[in-house]
Amino acid sequence: MRYNEAIRGKMNSLKSGGFLLLAIETSCDETSAAVLNSPTGVLSNVIHTQIPIHREFGGVVPEIASRSHVERIGGVVREALSSAGVTIEDINAIAVTSHPGLIGALLVGISYAKGLALGLKIPITGVNHIHGHIAANYISHPDIKPPYVCLVASGGHSNIVIVRDYCEYEELGRTVDDAAGEAFDKVARVMGLPYPGGPQLERLASTGESGKYRFHSAFNESPSYDFSFSGLKTAVINLIHSKKQRGETINLADVAASFQETVVNVLVNKTVAAANRHGLKSIAIAGGVSGNMALREQMKKAAHAGGMEFYCPDMRYCSDNAAMIGAAGYRQLIKNVSDGLDLNGTATK
Repeated sequence: MRYNEAIRGKMNSLKSGGFLLLAIETSCDETSAAVLNSPTGVLSNVIHTQIPIHREFGGVVPEIASRSHVERIGGVVREALSSAGVTIEDINAIAVTSHPGLIGALLVGISYAKGLALGLKIPITGVNHIHGHIAANYISHPDIKPPYVCLVASGGHSNIVIVRDYCEYEELGRTVDDAAGEAFDKVARVMGLPYPGGPQLERLASTGESGKYRFHSAFNESPSYDFSFSGLKTAVINLIHSKKQRGETINLADVAASFQETVVNVLVNKTVAAANRHGLKSIAIAGGVSGNMALREQMKKAAHAGGMEFYCPDMRYCSDNAAMIGAAGYRQLIKNVSDGLDLNGTATK
């Protein structure tokens, strides 16, 4: 029996929910697998991080990332199944990150997922990585309901999205150059902080004076919902280099605090403006940068000041993980959104 014929009846049975889903995430430098029994019911969420092997290069090396996924994915999936107390034969469907991300890394997860789907003759659905980050909020806050505005900020993405429904998204703005997390990492590297730089810069900023330096970006003060962090990053780097060339001392904690405050203000102001413009009463954040406490606190403060609810994922669901892919993929399958074995990965949207 052909694959598409075999799963046709199984797709109909998924519409009522209550099935077991295996989710796989390999978009960048985390190999992750999770098992869910509902859109918010996470039975296991196993993550293998590649940070140690990329640290000596100061960032993710795509070829090394892809090879590590190949080495780890089988073991990570087996651990996720074992932790959930199920076997691969118990799984009714598979969700896998298909875009955006590092193409080589994506293809490892997609190929593995398609092999399982074919062998088990079960449905598969490809998940947008950004939609996965948004869905992380459903795991931590089952009460959140569309429509709402969500800021997705990470090392590769800075997007403002209106979530019209659980599987319906409207992008209002995105970064035109460096993402927020990418800018944090690059500034941290110039400061001599170890990779990943974002969390290290946040720790340093907590000991500094945020008003010591002023960094300006005319682009980010425009009414557009797009972001640009490259200029801010360059301003910080130029400041540090200039001080060093003159033999002047510079308090890096003050620089870190000032830079962080500028980036956070841009993210908060544009997100709140988007919510007000579209008359929405809830704001959520997601992605790796959503774990930044300054962003969490300022966005919550601004949202509540505007009479809006505020949501953010638990810290464990902020960085890349398969549970968030499962949360998005589970709802896609309930809505009859699936893919064939021709599912492919794309590096961009």
